[in-house]
Amino acid sequence: MTDDASSVQHPADTDWHRWAPIGETLDASGVAGSGPAPSIAEFGMLPLKEMLVPEHPRSGERDSSECHHCRPSEYTVWADDDWQVNAGFGGNTGLPFVGAISPRRHVKLEDAPIEVLAGLGPILQRVSEATKAIPAVARCHFSRWNDGSAHLHMWAYARPAGMMQGRGPILPYWEQVMPAMPDELMQNNLRTVADELAAGGGAAFPNR
Repeated sequence: MTDDASSVQHPADTDWHRWAPIGETLDASGVAGSGPAPSIAEFGMLPLKEMLVPEHPRSGERDSSECHHCRPSEYTVWADDDWQVNAGFGGNTGLPFVGAISPRRHVKLEDAPIEVLAGLGPILQRVSEATKAIPAVARCHFSRWNDGSAHLHMWAYARPAGMMQGRGPILPYWEQVMPAMPDELMQNNLRTVADELAAGGGAAFPNR
């Protein structure tokens, strides 16, 4: 049986992959409540803490004027009349791209009108394709945690090509332990995503 040359694996080679700390054991000590790095087979579990209620209100839960998703932001990489994508606001990430997708209207998933819900699928599709325009990216993962803000939003995480350790729900943990990529590299990736989204409508970096 002859191997197909196209199936022969080789190290991924992009600007991001050349920067990535491949082969290094990453330090997870700065991640609150974390166990060891994802490359370690056994995780140390913390004791289950007492569960206290009522919970503290989320951002924008009592007063929508306090919602950071509703305020103009320099970190908005793309927006149109209905949706926006923010990225880079937590400093430089170690993944090729991490961004928050939210409607311009202050709604929660529980009370979002049908037109917002109907627009969620198309915007996720657009963000997925825009993220994969970054040469280093193979997949775009989406997550909804619903604990930090009372404004519907989802997270987009770009999984690097060839990073099999990042498949599935572990990718956000890797994002927390990866060192911050150089600013020029991150800005190039943000520009790629912004321009790809703007090509289908809306504006790249509307608040800059």
